[in-house]
Amino acid sequence: MDFSTYFTGMTMGLSLIVAIGAQNAFILRQGLRHEYVFAVCLACSLSDAVLIVIGVTSLKQVVDVLPWLDPAMRYGGTAFLVWYGAKSLLSAIRSTGALSVANSSSASFRKTMAMCLALTWLNPHVYLDTVVLLGTIATRFPGHQAEFAAGAMTGSFLFFFSLGYGATRLKSIFSRPASWRILEAIIACVMWLIAFKLLGGM
Repeated sequence: MDFSTYFTGMTMGLSLIVAIGAQNAFILRQGLRHEYVFAVCLACSLSDAVLIVIGVTSLKQVVDVLPWLDPAMRYGGTAFLVWYGAKSLLSAIRSTGALSVANSSSASFRKTMAMCLALTWLNPHVYLDTVVLLGTIATRFPGHQAEFAAGAMTGSFLFFFSLGYGATRLKSIFSRPASWRILEAIIACVMWLIAFKLLGGM
């Protein structure tokens, strides 16, 4: 097993999913409320795993048939990452929001899971991150795509479960707008770093 490729996959997977979006904010809220945390984290992790496998296994076959697709996706993915980084940086400068956990009544398990899956599968960014970007990066490791995919999936499981079960400790931190601004600034740097590495592999 190529552990270097495995840890690269884990690092890339973590870098892409750490961006605070609707899905991650939902997991944070569930963790803070102590509602269906395990089920929500498992659903998000398994969904990511399925999409990662699709990206790593199927994307290469498509690229073999359409060789122009590889550089096109690299440039497109790089442009998206640069834009996303700029968006995060702008949010870090302008944002005044903080994580709010409403004191509303608990939702049923069915409604909670329906919301969780909707935020996962109806988000177009998840396909770009897990299928296109990770699938494209995996082509840089011929013969070791399985290790890359395993690393990326491990990153997803680690992140989602850490986020869900570590939410209580984050409550005091993310109740302050400044914490979100710092996190968004870090996300911007990470996105630009990945964009640089993606272009460097062309």
